[in-house]
Amino acid sequence: MKSTRNQTGQLFSRPSPPTEAGLASGLHSLGLESERDGLIYVPKNYQPGSPAPLVLMLHGAGGDAERALRILAGLADDYGLLLLAVESRGRTWDVIIRSYGPDIAAIDRALEQTFRRYAVDAGRVAIAGFSDGASYALSVGITNGDLFTHVIAFSPGFMVPATQQGEPRIFISHGTGDPVLPIDRCSRKIVPQLQQAGYDTRYREFEGGHIVPADLSREAMTWLTT
Repeated sequence: MKSTRNQTGQLFSRPSPPTEAGLASGLHSLGLESERDGLIYVPKNYQPGSPAPLVLMLHGAGGDAERALRILAGLADDYGLLLLAVESRGRTWDVIIRSYGPDIAAIDRALEQTFRRYAVDAGRVAIAGFSDGASYALSVGITNGDLFTHVIAFSPGFMVPATQQGEPRIFISHGTGDPVLPIDRCSRKIVPQLQQAGYDTRYREFEGGHIVPADLSREAMTWLTT
C-alpha cells in the first residue's frame, strides 16, 4: 500500500489495459476504505473493448461521493463516461487544511483499482470538482497534468499546485453572485494566472450563486468528449 504521507501531491496510477473484470453498469461502492470510501458509476453503454473517458469528481467541504456525482447526474450515460468519486479523509481536502497527504493516497488507490478494472481513454482523463473540490481539482490536476488531460473547476476558491506537469486543458465556471466564494477574489484572479501560464482555459461566468447550472455541467462534458 502506498504511503498516506505523500506530500508531493503526485499520483502514480496510470491507465493501462484492464487485468480484472469490471463491475456491471450502474453505481457501485469502491470497497477500498472502511469509512469515507467512494463510488464509481459505469455507464450503460460501456464496453471493455472501447476505452471510455473518466471523470474523477471531487465534492465540496462537508460533502460526500454521492453529492459529488449529483452534479453530473444523467450525463454519464449520454456521454459514455466512467464517473469516479472519492471522499476526503476529513471534512474537506488535505491541502486545504494543511498539506497533501492522505487524500492523495486515497485517490491513487481508487484510480489504481479503476484502471485495473476498466478500459479508460488515456486522452480523456479528467479531474473535476465543486467549491473546495474545485480548488483541489485545480491543484491536483495541474500537479498531475501528465495524467489528467482535462481539469474542470465549478466555483473554485484558489489553487495550490505542488508543481506543474503536462498541459491539461482547463474549464472553469463561477456565479457572479456567489456569496460563499466571491468571484472577484476567486475565479477572476485564478483564470488570468492560468492564461498567463499558458494553459488552454475555457471560462464561463453566469448569473447566480454557489451552484453548478445544468447547462454548464453539460457544456463541460461536451468540451471533455469532443
